[in-house]
Amino acid sequence: MKSIISSDTNRPDRLPPGQKWVEKPIVYDIKKVPEVDLSNFRFRLYGLVENELIMSFDEIKKLEPVELTADFHCVTTWSVKNILWEGVQTKELLRMCSPKESAQYVIVHCREGYTTNFPLNYLLEEDSILAWKMNSMPIPKSNGYPLRIVIPKLYAWKSAKYVEAIELVEQDMPGFWEDRGYHMRGDPWLEERYE
Repeated sequence: MKSIISSDTNRPDRLPPGQKWVEKPIVYDIKKVPEVDLSNFRFRLYGLVENELIMSFDEIKKLEPVELTADFHCVTTWSVKNILWEGVQTKELLRMCSPKESAQYVIVHCREGYTTNFPLNYLLEEDSILAWKMNSMPIPKSNGYPLRIVIPKLYAWKSAKYVEAIELVEQDMPGFWEDRGYHMRGDPWLEERYE
């Protein structure tokens, strides 16, 4: 049986400053995304961990799933209400890999070369998941198939698409958009859009 969790959809300031509601997410990609062969696909959680994880898509889907209802806030000022995600809580993945004490930050690696970063504590949040479904269907190709990390407490560029690996590191390092002037953390309620 799936656990059901929700993000900050009941908070009085549900819509962060400078945002407006839209009906569905607007798709952005940094370049053409390579096709994926699920029979060969492997997700990896590595870096400053005691037990590196290397898992097939089927193995990931056998982990205890949760359903998450969360709003989605893009740095370009649009937000979408109540997206339903299904996946595994990232804190469960951390439990399996046992982060070393020196691990403080995360770098998410994606199939097309995209990366993003954030503090490790966001992976311990109840509402942070590695998702394989969006609105009760497999995540559409343009929205990150087969896996997308979902971090509702941060702007959507941190909820990276096409995820193939999560690396735990000691020092904060900029990812793709952070290298181009985006904020290193990206809290929507603090309007941490750009540095």
